[in-house]
Order: sequence, then structure tokens, then C-alpha cells
Amino acid sequence: MDIQRIRSEVRDASTYFGWIEMHPTTDGGLAVKAGMQTSVGNLYAAVIHFPNYPNQMPRVTVTQPALRTGCPHRYDTGQICYLHHNMWNPGRHNVMFVLERIAKWLNKYEIWCAKGYWPGAELPH
Repeated sequence: MDIQRIRSEVRDASTYFGWIEMHPTTDGGLAVKAGMQTSVGNLYAAVIHFPNYPNQMPRVTVTQPALRTGCPHRYDTGQICYLHHNMWNPGRHNVMFVLERIAKWLNKYEIWCAKGYWPGAELPH
């Protein structure tokens, strides 16, 4: 895990996202907590974990409020699917990209809650 890269990317992303915190993990790594507000004004908290970053795609869990049962685009572990894992590119993608994708995912989630369908293209997992 490239901790210096994570710290630098979080510092850069904090100019665009108002609430981002880094926290040490018990395994010596870092986790990032982020507060997100959707286009309709709802607030969410998400946690990003960085196994083998940047070579492996970060894992994201929405921690508050709890997501509805049956929510699409989530893994059995509860993590959200903000990008197909085969599309992760450590040379192009960074923490800012992950935060932007979380924001997009949350807005689509709210459409699913309100209208019963997930907008946009979908890829099988």
C-alpha cells in the first residue's frame, strides 16, 4: 500500500470535497472517511479501504445511513460497486476518482429508491 500516495491524493481531494478524514487501520494502513451530500440534499458517510493501493481498487462501504435491503450494485460483503473491478487502472485512477464515483453511485441509489430502477449502463459481475 502506497500510504504517501493516499495522503497526497486525500490532501488534493479535500479542496473539492468538504469532509474527508484519514484514519489509521489496525493493519498499519489507512482508511478514509468521507461525507457526501446528494443532489437532493441527503447526507451519507462512506469509508474507503485501500488493500494493495494503487494496484488494487479501493473498497467502499456506505456506513450511514444504512442502505436499503436489496440495493443493486453492492457486493455480498456490503461494499458498493462503483466501478467494475476489471476497469481499475492505477495509472489513471486515484482517490479523487473514487470519491467522484461514490457521489455518482449515491445519486443513482436515490433514483433507485424513489423510482425502482437503476439509471445508466450496467455490466455483469
